[in-house]
Amino acid sequence: MLGDPDRIVQLLLVLVDNAFRVSPPGGHVAVTVARAGRRAQIAVSDEGPGVPADQRERIFEPFARLPKSRRESRGSGLGLAIARRIAELHGGTLTVDDAPGGGARFVLDLPVR
Repeated sequence: MLGDPDRIVQLLLVLVDNAFRVSPPGGHVAVTVARAGRRAQIAVSDEGPGVPADQRERIFEPFARLPKSRRESRGSGLGLAIARRIAELHGGTLTVDDAPGGGARFVLDLPVR
């Protein structure tokens, strides 16, 4: 990957930490990595309640938080905003959609050498 490895690790920690916090006890968090040409995709999937379609862009705004049904723990609402900004500063994107079987799947797409 190109860029600052510490910031990429910070971004991934946000995604994995969020996934563990929203997954039910005994639930699973999956991290997958794939490469397509000069791009890498890292996906973090959880078994939580998912992110409603109408909230999928809003959750990346600073201080945005989903209703209590998605989150059971504290947080400032900054993690996903910072994570997306790190992705963008590295020429990438960070998106969210439905995970196979339920939950949410966050996908980081980055350029690679």
